[in-house]
Formats: sequence, C-alpha cells, structure tokens
Amino acid sequence: MSNLIVKIFPLMAVLLSVFACFRPQELSSLGFLIVPLLGLIMLGMGTTLSPDDFIAAAKRSHAVLIGLVLQFLLMPLLAYLIGRALQLPKEQFIGLVMVGTVAGGTASNVIAYLAGGDVALSIAMTACSTLAGIVLTPLISSFYLGQTVHVPAWAMFKSILLVVALPVSLGLLINRLCRKHADVLAKICPLVSSVGIVLVIGIITALNVSTLAQCGPLVFLAVILHNGAGLAAGYFSARLLRCDRRTSITIAIEVGMQNSGLAVALSKQFFGIASALPGAIFSVWHNLSGALFASLVRKYGRLTESSEKK
Repeated sequence: MSNLIVKIFPLMAVLLSVFACFRPQELSSLGFLIVPLLGLIMLGMGTTLSPDDFIAAAKRSHAVLIGLVLQFLLMPLLAYLIGRALQLPKEQFIGLVMVGTVAGGTASNVIAYLAGGDVALSIAMTACSTLAGIVLTPLISSFYLGQTVHVPAWAMFKSILLVVALPVSLGLLINRLCRKHADVLAKICPLVSSVGIVLVIGIITALNVSTLAQCGPLVFLAVILHNGAGLAAGYFSARLLRCDRRTSITIAIEVGMQNSGLAVALSKQFFGIASALPGAIFSVWHNLSGALFASLVRKYGRLTESSEKK
C-alpha cells in the first residue's frame, strides 16, 4: 500500500491542487497544519537515519560546497536573466530575484527522500544554506536589486530548529530505540511522507488561490523555467564534478527547491504585495515539479538497475 502511494504521489499532488483551486475553503482553514505536517514528515525521515549517515555527509564537504555555490551564485543569476529575458514587470521581476537569493527549502529534504537521494546530505545542505543565507541573501539581493533586504535571522534559526533539527533528532532516537522494528518503520515512513507533503501542497495551493488567479502566464513561465533550470543545472554540474548519481540527485533537488515562503515574506514586507506573486507560485510549483522529478529519477534508477543485471 505504501509503495503504491509513493508511486502515484505526483498524481495525488496534482489532483489535490486542482481540488484546492476549485474548493479552497476546504483546505485554506488548515494553514496552521503546514508546520506540524512538515515536522511530522521530518520525524518520519529521521527514523530511517542513523548518526553514521550524518558523519558520512560531513565527510563529503565538497558536495555541500557545490550545493552552496550553485544555490547562491547560479540561482540568483538565473532568476535575473530569466526575468530580463521575459521582460517581467518591475514588481514581479523583484519577486523572482528574491526567490533566487534565498536558501533551499525544507521541503527539499522530503523530495530527496522520495527520490532516493541522500537525506542526511540534503538536511546538512539545507542547514548550511539557511545559515549562509542570513548573510548572503541581503548581499545578493542588494547586488541584483540595488536595495538591502533585512533577513529575519531568528525566525530562520527557529524554523530550521523546529521543522528540521528537532523532529529529525527525535526520529534518530526512535530509530535507535526501535531497531527491532526497522522493517516496519521502512514501510510506514514513505507513506507518512507522501501523504504529508501532498496535504502541504494542497493547503499551500488553497491559501494562494486568489494570488495565483492574478498572475499571468508570463510569471508562471518564469517560475517554471527558473525551477527547471535549477534542477537540471544542479544535477549535471554535480555529475561534471564527478559526484555519484545519488549525490547529484540530492544536489539538484536542494538547488532547484527554494525557501519560497521566506521569499514571499521578504518581498511583501520590503517591495509590496505584487512582488510576492512569483514566490507564491514557486511555493506550489516546486513541490509539484519536485514530486515529478522524484518519480522520474526513481523510475530511471530502476530501469538502469534492470539493464545492468541483464
């Protein structure tokens, strides 16, 4: 049952998003569940990890460094170039650049898990980019936009502690205390992760229906291009730098999936509500594209394994 749900995860995400567009009132009232759901998902993933996974990730500091360089050099540049090429209006151009300057989002850890990536490495990269973003986001946004943006450092620290670090630590403890039930945990965790992230996608869509309705196809195209270019550049850059397939998948997801919630908050606060539109669209789109990416790489991986066995 859990394997079936993981396989149809992208379809579930799309269907619930469509439902949220037509019946937003059914899900919008559940906005308070987003953070607890992400915490629950991270708890489930933590039960599949051990301290050895994080030690191994720390030893591959080159992978974390590759991710950070792509995150804060490539993504802002791509946002700037795509925004200029499509001649986005000023407010929406600012919003797209803000999406490019923020750190990786915590949802990337879930997608990395579903894609068969290195979850411990993904979490390490999210933590590092979040910390680096406290300094780099204002600097990069100032460089591209000519204005300084104040980043709420404490809010970012609290978010990474509550949504990622604490639940994963509890999961690690559960893993250690329940080693005899490792097989059961391995079956339940994908189910919890899939259902949880689908609900999060549906709720985010419902909360942004009015915003999405105001956006023209040009903004949608800009977001899709930015996200897609990040995923592709992350994967192929890592492969060119001789990272293995699993690490490359993890880097691709971490680079392509941004902390768009922070981008929305910063854009709205400093540049006006219209500049928050790209971030709102990205919040929905990168989860859907990430789900599809996870499904494709898993399927490709199984096909590769089958051909190698023959």
